[in-house]
Amino acid sequence: MLLVLLVKGLYRGATSSFLGVAFESSLLFGIYSQTKQSLEGGLQSGKPQLSVIIPSAAFGGAVISFVLCSSELVKCRMQVQGTDSLVPKSGRYDGPLDCALKTLRTEGVTGIFRGGFTTLLRESIGNAVFFTTYEHVRYYMHLKMKDASPNQSNLMDVGVGIMSGGLSGIAFWSAVLPLDVAKTIIQTSTDRGSTRNPFRILKSIYVRSGLKGCYTGLGPTIVRAFPANAAAIVTWELAVKIMGIKRE
Repeated sequence: MLLVLLVKGLYRGATSSFLGVAFESSLLFGIYSQTKQSLEGGLQSGKPQLSVIIPSAAFGGAVISFVLCSSELVKCRMQVQGTDSLVPKSGRYDGPLDCALKTLRTEGVTGIFRGGFTTLLRESIGNAVFFTTYEHVRYYMHLKMKDASPNQSNLMDVGVGIMSGGLSGIAFWSAVLPLDVAKTIIQTSTDRGSTRNPFRILKSIYVRSGLKGCYTGLGPTIVRAFPANAAAIVTWELAVKIMGIKRE
């Protein structure tokens, strides 16, 4: 029974996160691919072009931030209520839907999108870093293995996907974790009048705890980021291959 409660506590708020991530990932990769293709104008040079990758990734990140903001707000509030013994039972959420409805009822539409600007910054900057890293690691790894035999091709593609995806995930969170820390504070604050400016929040954290405070949770985040993003990239590239979509 204790183990069940422990596992349940660890996954509190995960439902909204799983749904959000599934939709967000498909939307992000789709927007990035289409925008990149449009900016290239059908001319693929092979070598990654920052002038194409960065705006494509940033645009995709900006779009999905509108999806992520509300789902992450629900996730964060569900997680926080489990650690705050001061929250009365009447004020607790019964589930993700209950959390979303109560937030809308008490704070309005602006409440459910609290932290939206910070989420947009995190996703735009983070995905520009993510796809820049991904495209370059993928390109140079394929260059090193261009003489590989056809029998080794599929296995090597998986290896490239794992490394490019994993390293890109680490690069993403290394670049924007401070923004994520600020976003969580904004979304879980019980004071409606508290600032929503991420830079003010980070300045306050830096004064109190230095750079280490701005990167709270970096270790676990990176440990999670490598396998999660490696799996995402391998799945994406497999889907692209199955659908017969040509890539440079």
